[in-house]
Amino acid sequence: MGAKKKLLQIKEAFQLAQKPHQNQAKLVVALKSTYNQLKDKEDFHEKFIHFLKYAMIVYKREPAVEQVINFVAKFVTSFYQTEKEDGSEEGEEDNLLLNAVLNFLLESHSANSHAVRFRSCQLINKILGTMPENAQIDDDLFDKINEAMLIRLKDKFSNVRIQAVLALARLQDPKDENCPVVKIYNTLLENDSNSEVRRAVLSCIAPSARTLPKIVGRTMDVKEAVRKLAYEVLAEKVHMRALSIAQRVKLLQQGLNDRSDAVKEVVKKKLLQAWLQLTEGDVLEMLHRLDVENCPEVAIPVLNALFSLSPLHDFVKNCKNLDSRKLIPLEDLTAENVLYWRCLCEYLKSKGEEGEDLLEQMLPEPAIYADYLLSYLQNMPVLSKEQREDFTCFENLMTKEFIGQQLILIIGCMDTMEEGGRKHLLATLQKILILPATSTALVSLLVERLLSIMKDDDRRIQTIAEIISELREPFVTCDQPVDAAEIRRRELKLAEIKVKLFEAKQALEECITLQDFNRASEIKEKITELEQNKNDLMKEAEQPEITEMRVEKNDPETLLKCLMMCYELLKIMSLSRGIDPTINEIIESLILPGITNVHPAVRNMAVLCLGCCGLQNKEFARKHLTLLLQVLQIDNVKVKLSALKAVFDQLMLFGIEPFKARSGNNSQSEGAHSETENCEEENEKIEEEDESATIHNLLQLLSGFLDSEFSELRTEAAEGIAKLMFSGRLISAKLLSRLILLWYNPVTEEDTRLRHCLGVFFPLFAYANRANQECFEEAYLPTLQTLLNAPATSPLAEIDTSNVSELLVDLTRPSGLTRQSKKSQDYQDSTVHDSLAMKICNEILMDPAAPDVRIYAKALNSLELSSSSTENLLVLLNEILEKVKDKLCQRAIEKIKMNLTRGPNVDKDHSDRTEETGVLERTQETDDTLSENTVQNEEENNKDALHTPVHEVKSKATAKSKSMRNKGGKGHQKAGAEVRSVSRRKTGTAVKCSSESGDEIPESVPMSTSRPSRRAKTVALEKTRMNLSRLLNKEADQ
Repeated sequence: MGAKKKLLQIKEAFQLAQKPHQNQAKLVVALKSTYNQLKDKEDFHEKFIHFLKYAMIVYKREPAVEQVINFVAKFVTSFYQTEKEDGSEEGEEDNLLLNAVLNFLLESHSANSHAVRFRSCQLINKILGTMPENAQIDDDLFDKINEAMLIRLKDKFSNVRIQAVLALARLQDPKDENCPVVKIYNTLLENDSNSEVRRAVLSCIAPSARTLPKIVGRTMDVKEAVRKLAYEVLAEKVHMRALSIAQRVKLLQQGLNDRSDAVKEVVKKKLLQAWLQLTEGDVLEMLHRLDVENCPEVAIPVLNALFSLSPLHDFVKNCKNLDSRKLIPLEDLTAENVLYWRCLCEYLKSKGEEGEDLLEQMLPEPAIYADYLLSYLQNMPVLSKEQREDFTCFENLMTKEFIGQQLILIIGCMDTMEEGGRKHLLATLQKILILPATSTALVSLLVERLLSIMKDDDRRIQTIAEIISELREPFVTCDQPVDAAEIRRRELKLAEIKVKLFEAKQALEECITLQDFNRASEIKEKITELEQNKNDLMKEAEQPEITEMRVEKNDPETLLKCLMMCYELLKIMSLSRGIDPTINEIIESLILPGITNVHPAVRNMAVLCLGCCGLQNKEFARKHLTLLLQVLQIDNVKVKLSALKAVFDQLMLFGIEPFKARSGNNSQSEGAHSETENCEEENEKIEEEDESATIHNLLQLLSGFLDSEFSELRTEAAEGIAKLMFSGRLISAKLLSRLILLWYNPVTEEDTRLRHCLGVFFPLFAYANRANQECFEEAYLPTLQTLLNAPATSPLAEIDTSNVSELLVDLTRPSGLTRQSKKSQDYQDSTVHDSLAMKICNEILMDPAAPDVRIYAKALNSLELSSSSTENLLVLLNEILEKVKDKLCQRAIEKIKMNLTRGPNVDKDHSDRTEETGVLERTQETDDTLSENTVQNEEENNKDALHTPVHEVKSKATAKSKSMRNKGGKGHQKAGAEVRSVSRRKTGTAVKCSSESGDEIPESVPMSTSRPSRRAKTVALEKTRMNLSRLLNKEADQ
């Protein structure tokens, strides 16, 4: 009867273990007592495993099942003994159950049921995890578990893989270079598609020299939870010294700039705090380990993060470096403490009134600080050529320059409202700029601070001009050569004095002999005077005459300093100011000669200055464009980059108008002398050809940089063209196609900035209005044909053409248009996708047997089609079904037909879609409206077109719209007249930048106005645009 009760205890134990509030420790003791009283252990093992099977077939994480699994793990491991006091036999008997359960689990791990595999791995994980830290298991069993779990790491169910990962955690040996567990962990961390598996590996993997790079790599994981755990692991398990300085900087840079707030919090509150504890709370020591001198852009957000976690009073009190003057003694200045001082001051200033009182405790008066800054900077070492080659001397200079930069930046935190302190500070900054010892690394910051204190542009220009003059033409003392006549004059005068002196001495002797002492006294005074004159003349003859004169300096360092000052001045000047005589003199004497200087740094700064001057004056920009274009073709990469930026900036501001004005003026003067109508027409034709040639050459040069071997030039060209298109200065399907191909090109995979720029540009540009989507529609077929025709050796052959097609279909989706664009196109029937569908169908019919037909059929299935195009499309689709033999394509086409032939549903869908998306009335078939002959452009409708508006960018919406209404060039009047005869469906305009969309779109298509006014405004806008379809077609033919 007792035996029967004991046998029932196994089942009862499993039943009780399922209850949520059951004390499992007591249950384990009770069942263990039953086990110890049994003689037939094998029977107990069988029954125990029998009841365990019920839990193992449940895959869902039911609380009752989880309780049973936990109970089994605790019960089985309760028999484990590390030391066997009563002999090995008893220990072996106690481990029989453990071995039996483990063997059963190892036999079950490969079962067909994923639930059994999951529970087997889970239970092995629980058993191994419940064992004591110093536990040991049999080598054979260890190998079996290891082998089984390694197999389960490749299971198709992620939950099984997770449990296998957890089970292997105690079986890894980080010291063993060939440990299979560590190897598979590294592989899973990088390659497993499931983020929870990667998280499980991160929680288990032991940091070592082999695994640390993989752990650090997970801080860039696509999943927020994985990144967060990676930072937690690094904070808890990895010492700061185990990471290189580059790794520390990269971790903080990525973590503090992560798009997830949760990850940022982990970096702030766990990683930074852990590292701070390792330096015993010394912030300066932690900064030293981050190498702030080379990476201040990381140290600043680190300090701001630390400041945000504690009261501001604590940091001000703990700032022990300041003396009674509220200054760090010059001999105690280091890169770390000066950066800490600067960041704390900036953080306090950012807190407004709360930080103002505390800021007064951190900074002295401006006048005192100005003297302090001068005393540091005037003692900056000037290295000779030999010293510059000595790394120690050069490193010391770099450190001093960094400290100087931080001290200059602190000026921005000061209150300069008090006039006396402000004047003294300005005078000191000017004095520092004139010092020969002032390094070029400090000039930009000094000038920036100087100009920020001054508020008047005239005073700024005058001050900088004076400083440049002092630098280039300083006063130099030199010996003045004395001519022969002067020497002869001095000798004669000296001889005369000697004669008088001789006579006076004789007279003195006679007076003394005669005892005429009054007379002797007078003669003696005369002798003294003559002696003095004699000595003065002799000294004057010995010392050469020294004079001060201005000497012009043209050494590279002086020119670079002057150009840097000029550049900072031009950057801060208002664009509406123009070029005054002082600036013009600087251009003639400094900037233009600097363009041809032999030193690249001087040329680069001169190009930057020239670009800024071009923004001040349209005529100046036109005049010097040729010079910038020459630089683009012949100079080194850095200077080319500056010139490219300057050209794009000027095109953004002025459009193409200034750069074709010369040819326009010439042709106008020719037209004035023409007497017949034929001559006038011929002159107009010449004018148009000249303008087209100018634009053609300019765009060809700029777009040529998209294929540059230098990634910086390629990126800048792509960004510049994207900006021009986004702002409405340029619309070209051909260039858009090139940008798409550049984005996908494997060659640009490492160009993060290029990929990011274009990735942001495409959707913003496409969804701004319908004209832009039509541009993408035009680019669709040329882009895909380029990819399909790419040779096998070309990088373009690696691009997934289907993916490119999907992107272009998505970018032309009518439902993606912005709300404002949808409202402006409600009355139009067809959509961009309707037109694209017709083009795709025609392309399929041109070669029905081509392999790319599948891509086109897939694209057709993804289009949002309106009911207006149903009839024409059905005709083409029927023809395609007859000619295409590919079964997949036929099925896709049939599916499209079926969707199109649902009569009422189509109308309903279309009405819903137009209600949601609208149709942009002004932008369909842009090429047609811009041509001089409507019929001709209908024939060329599929060719590339480039529209270059010439209206100026105005700062206000009203001024901008006014300029667009009033401008209409001579060469565009004819085109404008023809636009009026084009049907409403074919009116068009170029895209406006999203930031300017409010300037144009509401005025062009206001909801309350009638159609005639809308058409009139469209005509006015089109007068500012130019048809370049012939030009680009000509280029394409070449």
